[in-house]
Amino acid sequence: MRSSAEIDFRRRVPPRDLPELMDGECSYEEYRGCLRSLEQVNRWLLGYRPTLAWLDRLPREPHESVRIRGQIPAHIVDVGSGGGDLLRQIAGWARRRGIAVQLTGIDLNPYAARAAAESTPKQLGIAWVTGDALAYRPEMPVDIVVSSLMAHHLEDEEIVAMLRWMEATARIGWFINDLERSERACRMFGWMARLAGWHRFVRHDGPVSFRRAFRKEDWVRLLAAAEIPQEAVTVQQWRPGRLCVGRWK
Repeated sequence: MRSSAEIDFRRRVPPRDLPELMDGECSYEEYRGCLRSLEQVNRWLLGYRPTLAWLDRLPREPHESVRIRGQIPAHIVDVGSGGGDLLRQIAGWARRRGIAVQLTGIDLNPYAARAAAESTPKQLGIAWVTGDALAYRPEMPVDIVVSSLMAHHLEDEEIVAMLRWMEATARIGWFINDLERSERACRMFGWMARLAGWHRFVRHDGPVSFRRAFRKEDWVRLLAAAEIPQEAVTVQQWRPGRLCVGRWK
């Protein structure tokens, strides 16, 4: 693979033109090992911080978002939940704040639910679903939708469809936590991956992910295509290397 200094970061590379190893076929053991390294990446590079900070701004008034302070749990769905590490973090966040939650993770990969269940204490009560989020119709209405490091796996038209689904499905709000397309962040990741000895999928896919990632103008274009008013959405940079999109209703 070329060094980051030789790569053009000005435009997003479509995933179909630059595949990741994680998106291909592999054994369950390889997939689980990759997820464990990704959890370490999120811890070391403060990957949970943007989502938890956004949740801290839950609106108090007006409308039914106030119900989360009562006895009825807020239903939070993580799209592309992988090994479930984000929902485990959200469970801890909710417990510390006395907020009742029902947590659901959904992922297309048939290994994801098994890997997440193996890594998650049963007492957290998190439900793991295998399937396409856009076809997900739960019995319990969805209050909040989150996703982390999933959008860069999608083609532009798939992201537009996901944005429309999130907007139609989430009653309180939605949040996308993903990478910023940045040479500096890509270079830092490569250095840390070599130092930490992360799984070979992560060492390969990390630099690829940064080329498939986003800048603010990408999200402006995608939000417009999804017919979501830009003034209703925040697009915020989080260092190191994250660019996040959030919407409260």
